[in-house]
Amino acid sequence: MPNTAEPPAAAPGQRRQARIAAVSGFFGTTLEYYDFLIYGTAAALYFGPVFFPNNSYDTMLALGSIGVAYVARPFGAAVWGHLGDRIGRKQVLLAILLTMGVATFLVGCIPSADMIGPAAPVILIAVRLVQGISAGGEQAGSALLALEHAPDDRRGFYTSWTQAGSQLGNFLAFVVFVPLEAVLSEGAMAGWGWRIPFWASAFVVLLTYVLRRRLSEPEVRQRLEREGLAHKAPLAAVLRHHGAAVVRIALASLCIAPAGLVYIFGLAYGTEEIGLSKSGLLNLVALASLIMIASQPLFGLLSDRIGRKPVFVTGAAGSAVMVPLWLNALNDGSWPQIYLFGLALMGVFVSMTSGVLLAAFLEMFPVDIRFSGMAVSFTTGIVITGFIPAIAQSMVEGNPDDWPSVAWLFVGLMAISGMAIASAPETFRTPTAVLGTPRSARPAEVVKPASRSRASRT
Repeated sequence: MPNTAEPPAAAPGQRRQARIAAVSGFFGTTLEYYDFLIYGTAAALYFGPVFFPNNSYDTMLALGSIGVAYVARPFGAAVWGHLGDRIGRKQVLLAILLTMGVATFLVGCIPSADMIGPAAPVILIAVRLVQGISAGGEQAGSALLALEHAPDDRRGFYTSWTQAGSQLGNFLAFVVFVPLEAVLSEGAMAGWGWRIPFWASAFVVLLTYVLRRRLSEPEVRQRLEREGLAHKAPLAAVLRHHGAAVVRIALASLCIAPAGLVYIFGLAYGTEEIGLSKSGLLNLVALASLIMIASQPLFGLLSDRIGRKPVFVTGAAGSAVMVPLWLNALNDGSWPQIYLFGLALMGVFVSMTSGVLLAAFLEMFPVDIRFSGMAVSFTTGIVITGFIPAIAQSMVEGNPDDWPSVAWLFVGLMAISGMAIASAPETFRTPTAVLGTPRSARPAEVVKPASRSRASRT
């Protein structure tokens, strides 16, 4: 009968490192998503006439440029994941941060098509590609540090803060346009006002760089270095031995599609097709992001108690129900229902899936290939989500009553996502030291982890 040693209490140093990793991941992802999502807002509201003038499909082309970054994300994930598994997590995360910061600042400097002609959209797309490359490793790297520093029984909670940081980034990305819309004329916003949020990101880059300098490599990663066990070809090992996990994560990642529905498509559809006010929809997005900052860690904590699968699958099912209700409310122009169903969709059900997905995905891989496996799988899955706003817009272009086709699209995506996780092994009780390894290859003393000790809960 195998030994079942109770997990040791987390040492003060481990708890401190776990908190630093969580806070650094929170603010780092805040910056990344602020940078990434102000592009989405500007594309939905301003980029059409600025970069694609004299074109009846200017909004759809602008929204389509969002998807360019999602295509680049898997390439960035492969590069950053390889480097993160080969040379360590900290330096790679600093490089990701600086790459994103420079690219975002440059977006605000690109002249309009009226000034330099066709070169303007070409430059825009090139810089967007750089943003996508940097985003390919951010979430995986930040959450990976949090998971590898966290106590075994708090991995869901600590990694959920990376996702919560993305929501603060969402909040800041949308809120930053509200005062600009209030104080600047439409002409000023279209001409130069939209550039201010891109330039402002430079200050946050500096702050986050200082925070990330305080990060340390997790002990489990340092042990690989000391023992010379760092994998020389991590991505090849992922594809050779963990193909099922790659496919499962890619499909499960579709759970984040409703964010594009509400945050990007909803802005364009609501303002251009229905005639709703920009400020009303921006306020909905801001409020939903604030709620998610609080709700995602709660669902991460819940998954530490009852498991990743029940929380995730419930969230996917609830999202499938809420999407048609929200789209119907948007089409009717009913503000109370727009807010009620929108906040239920994002603040509850999407929070359930997004609050636990990073822990659930990372726990499928062993430490020597974890960065590569998570980054490539996750970003491959969300490539399609980058194009979803443009696809949805094409479904209702000129005919807003076609929203049911958009609803069915999202119901299908949520069903696929939920089934992918429902078919996965449950990992929330597996010790961090043996995550991603077969039970037959684990040391006897950690085959069956015991319940948490009182000391480990403190």
